[in-house]
Amino acid sequence: MKRIYNDINLENRNSFGVKQQAAMLAEFETAEELKELFEELKPTKWYVLGAGNNTLFTADYDGVLVTPICSKRTILKDDGEWVDVRVEAAHDWDEFVAWSVDSGLWGIENLSAIPSSVGAAPVQNIGAYGAEVKDAITAVEYFDTKELKVVRIGCEECGFGYRESIFKHELRGVAIILAVEFRLHRTPTPNLGYGDVIKEVEARGGATLKNIREAICAIRVSKLPDPKELGNAGSFFKNPIVPSIVAERLRNEYPTMPSYPVPNAEDRVKLAAGWLIDQAGLKGYREGHVGVHDRQALVLVNHGGATGGEVLHFAEFVCSVVRTKFGVDITPEVNIL
Repeated sequence: MKRIYNDINLENRNSFGVKQQAAMLAEFETAEELKELFEELKPTKWYVLGAGNNTLFTADYDGVLVTPICSKRTILKDDGEWVDVRVEAAHDWDEFVAWSVDSGLWGIENLSAIPSSVGAAPVQNIGAYGAEVKDAITAVEYFDTKELKVVRIGCEECGFGYRESIFKHELRGVAIILAVEFRLHRTPTPNLGYGDVIKEVEARGGATLKNIREAICAIRVSKLPDPKELGNAGSFFKNPIVPSIVAERLRNEYPTMPSYPVPNAEDRVKLAAGWLIDQAGLKGYREGHVGVHDRQALVLVNHGGATGGEVLHFAEFVCSVVRTKFGVDITPEVNIL
């Protein structure tokens, strides 16, 4: 059932906990309801606000926020090895991961404990600990706000890249994701390419689905603040991808600097933004109501009472310090409105 709210306070609808208002927020459950909304309201400015975990409001929003509340999960096919699952946009991401692990299905276990809704997962191509959601997605179903119809596209049409997708570019301002289809499997394929994960998994007795999920959840809890206690949007910055010559220059100066290969790009290297921020002396640094988390430098936190503008100003300061020290640009992963 669709609901429309006018002049709504967004403090409890964004994980940063900033106190901004929206002129209108519309919740919908079905594609038919979404079509009715666009036919009735004809909004010239709108934005999809799901769980609010990856959005920073820097001012009151004078358009229409569109929020899916559809959250069904349906098994489309199960041949004994591969399982195709359709999950609606408002389904909590980590609940889906927990279900897959409990069901003995491999493919997304490394993406445990990421705060997100399923509908937001393909937009950012969420990733962690050597895994990206694109590797489990087979199709995305969305509502085309220009044609007022439902469209389904395959994974290969989604333009996935590092924290990138077609939904952030060509389909930005056009598509509202309704559901995502995944293909999971029963053959054990542990992805243990990160040292912390290997240690935690081995401490639990080996590479089972349950142990991998528990290990990753434990690592994330130890490093990342709970948004209910300290406002944040998880990783605020993307890991920068730089030319190999830049990475080599930095490695000569900082031999312990972590770096990672970029698939299909031998002349590019991915650096760890958190390490750069930490080495710049900013881990735990605070100005007023905003700071860098003291256990994970990728995370900016609202210590209470910060405005979105203050968070953005602080983020720009962090970027400038890293640029001055290393000659590398880091950019926000968070959507800034």
